[in-house]
Amino acid sequence: MPKAEALEFEVGNRSVRLSSPDKIYFPERGYTKRDVFEYYLAVSEPMLRAMRDRPTALQRFPEGIEGEMFYQKRVPTRGVPDWITTAEIKFPSGRKADELCPKEPGALLWAAQMGTVVFHPWPVRAPETELPDELRIDLDPQPGTDFGDAVHVAGLAREVLADAGLTGYPKTSGGRGVHIYVRIQPRWSFIDARHAAIAFARELERRDPDRITTAWWKEERGEKVFIDFNQMARDRTIAAPYSLRANPRATVSTPVTWEELGSVEPDDFDLRTVPARLAKVGDPYAGMDEVAHDLSTLLEWWERDERDNGLGEMPYPPDYPKMPGEPMRVQPSRARDSGSEG
Repeated sequence: MPKAEALEFEVGNRSVRLSSPDKIYFPERGYTKRDVFEYYLAVSEPMLRAMRDRPTALQRFPEGIEGEMFYQKRVPTRGVPDWITTAEIKFPSGRKADELCPKEPGALLWAAQMGTVVFHPWPVRAPETELPDELRIDLDPQPGTDFGDAVHVAGLAREVLADAGLTGYPKTSGGRGVHIYVRIQPRWSFIDARHAAIAFARELERRDPDRITTAWWKEERGEKVFIDFNQMARDRTIAAPYSLRANPRATVSTPVTWEELGSVEPDDFDLRTVPARLAKVGDPYAGMDEVAHDLSTLLEWWERDERDNGLGEMPYPPDYPKMPGEPMRVQPSRARDSGSEG
């Protein structure tokens, strides 16, 4: 079969070239590179509203989701249009990189042309790349639980956020989980924002300990919904609002209203259905930027737990350097075995 000719799309005031438009990206459903490109064109307005000025890592699949995958955290120094903007970010190691920092719809389409399926923006906006403006809560169902359990926990999470004076905006993860975003004032460091997430998670766990866990080690979580506080650690990201997910169904991490959350399923939202949904109901995240919230109450809870309950720092992800106050970074079962040998 002859190779399909490249196409040119007008995106705003940019012309973006799409090569190999007929290449299959999602074999189970027959979706092509052009389908992915046109999907991102259709959702570019609300997606850019959520991602504008955010350093963004790209999860690329140049041969489709069944081919080789890699994360691109540095924009190449050659062969990139001069209108593509970047922002410098710093990794936990102290190394720095210039990541894609979209300011216009064409940047999302350029990334799609490069084989990007999933977008992973940081919870910061340039130029304040050291100060998060987004608190992200990741409700992660463990084996034996499902999306319905995450939805139940999300309802409790909404109550806890309200008690802290915060308004959250839910979305599906594109899988079994639920994400909740809170717009916050860019006044606190990554460490402070992570402490706020831990304090929130602990308070949530107290309200339903039979269904909710903050245990970092998988062997201790059981059949519960894990509140992944480390999603607020530096360089930890989750799929952007309206990002496709790299699964056979081409599902989408989709913003929903609180009222909708209990009546939807993750498979309701995919490459075909989300553009039609947007045209019909609009973007549930459209008003998120109207109020930037104060983290002070959650940080007071962090201090209370440390002072009154003896609850301090939690483990960081394994690729981090040892952090101040962090407990021993070893699985509890291994620690017990080591102790028994001594």
